[in-house]
Amino acid sequence: MKVYLAVLDTLADWEIAYLTAELYSKRFFRNPETDCEILKVGLKPSPIRTMGGMEIKPDLVLPELSLDENDLLVLPGSEFWEDPQHGDPFLHFAGTALAEGRNVAAICGGADGLARIGALNHRPHTANNKDNLLASYPEYAGAAHYQEAPAWRDANLITASGLAPLEFAREVIGLLGVFKPETLEAWYRLFQTREPQYFGDLVASMQP
Repeated sequence: MKVYLAVLDTLADWEIAYLTAELYSKRFFRNPETDCEILKVGLKPSPIRTMGGMEIKPDLVLPELSLDENDLLVLPGSEFWEDPQHGDPFLHFAGTALAEGRNVAAICGGADGLARIGALNHRPHTANNKDNLLASYPEYAGAAHYQEAPAWRDANLITASGLAPLEFAREVIGLLGVFKPETLEAWYRLFQTREPQYFGDLVASMQP
C-alpha cells in the first residue's frame, strides 16, 4: 500500500507526527514486512516549508497521483487550504477519490477544506469547529452529520480536529490494518495516558 501525504507550505508538522513515525518505522506492525510506503505529493516539484521550518521535497506532483484500492491520501493541516489556488486541486482530487471509494484522511485545515467544497455534506465527519464551518463556507450543508469527536472514521473517510493528532493516527492505522487490534489499543492508551501498564500491554501484544 502507499500513503500519499499532501504537502503544502506551512504544513502542520505535529498533526502527522505520530502517524508518519509509526508507518515509516513499522516498529509495531503486525508484519514488519508489510509493503507500506509514504510518498509526498506537491503541486510543484519544488520543496515546501512546514510550519516548523522543515523543508520537504515532494516525491511526485498531484497530476501524477493515482490511488489504488488500498492506498490512502492524507491531507494535513496548513494555512493554505483556504487558498483556492493551492488548496482546491488537492481538495477536488480528494472529493473525487472519496466518491470512487478510495481512502482519504484529513485533519484540521484539510478537513475544513473538504467541508468548504461540499465533500462532507452527506458523510459523518468532524473538523475543527462546526459553527465555524457553517459561518465560513456557503457550500457546507453537513451540520446534521457533524460528530462532536476529536476524530471520526466513516468507511473510507477519516476526519479530525487539529487538536487530535493522536486520535487521527489511531483511526488511520486502524483503517490500514497494519497493527493488531490489541497493539493499536495499547499504543493509543500509552500515548494518551502515559501510564506504564500500557507499555507492558504494548510489548505483550507484539509477542507471536
